Amino acid sequence: MKKPVFTGAAVAIITPMHADGSIDYEEMGRIIDDQIENGTDAIVVCGTTGESPTMTDEEHTACIRYAVKKTAGRVPVIAGTGSNDTRYAVWLSRQAQADGADALLLVTPYYNKTSQAGLIAHYTAIADAVDLPCILYNVPSRTGCNLTAASLAQLAKHPNINAVKEASGNISQVAEIAAACGEELNIYSGNDDQIVPLLALGGKGVISVLSNVAPRYTHDLCAKWFAGDTAGSLAMQLAALPLCKALFADVNPIPVKWAMNRLGWHAGACRLPLVDPNEAVQAQLDSALRAFGLLS
Repeated sequence: MKKPVFTGAAVAIITPMHADGSIDYEEMGRIIDDQIENGTDAIVVCGTTGESPTMTDEEHTACIRYAVKKTAGRVPVIAGTGSNDTRYAVWLSRQAQADGADALLLVTPYYNKTSQAGLIAHYTAIADAVDLPCILYNVPSRTGCNLTAASLAQLAKHPNINAVKEASGNISQVAEIAAACGEELNIYSGNDDQIVPLLALGGKGVISVLSNVAPRYTHDLCAKWFAGDTAGSLAMQLAALPLCKALFADVNPIPVKWAMNRLGWHAGACRLPLVDPNEAVQAQLDSALRAFGLLS
């Protein structure tokens, strides 16, 4: 059995920006502290929600170093180091290890999407190059590339390949992964509206956008499940559905960054090509935040 990097709810943390578009590290530190104080079980930095595609190499590595320093061992720091260029992913992953990350999050190659054999070769090359747990990230709606259960069963044999963040939305596929990989691969939900279904299939938690605005709630949802209160966990899952829907009413992280600003954080704007949500999405977010008790 491979020890999970974390059990519970990890936040896919936003990257706050100044008005000039530069990274606001002071605000990032405030958010990290608040997350940990409210029970978040791990910090995922430089993921899609953190706008890593628009970061320079210097910003990307600086963000990881800052998160490691600020977290100071209180919870694991998982660094997003995936790429559609295997050599670059290897370089970034090695750099993250040198900078103190506890684990890596590795999205499947996108645009120049590859075959299943290519995915196995890609992930094996990265896992061979580091000595950290690797969490593979399957999100075919963004990448156009689906990492199958059969491929994961092969990859799970590698000692450094620890888990998959499953965001296909296909519960049948998750069941196939659980059956094919057993205790050789941990499974995390990549969808906030499917946390409980993934936990029911043996999942270890969620890498969450929802946790940005509701860290304690998302942690508790998972904690109830692991404590045996499955009915309570399910009730929390269902109660959160309108907010989950609002947080994905536009391209992530547009809605969650707007929501964080609305809640009083200095999140700033997203970098282009992402733009502010339209008035309808803003109204949906505002209504969902109020109904959830996050706004009075």
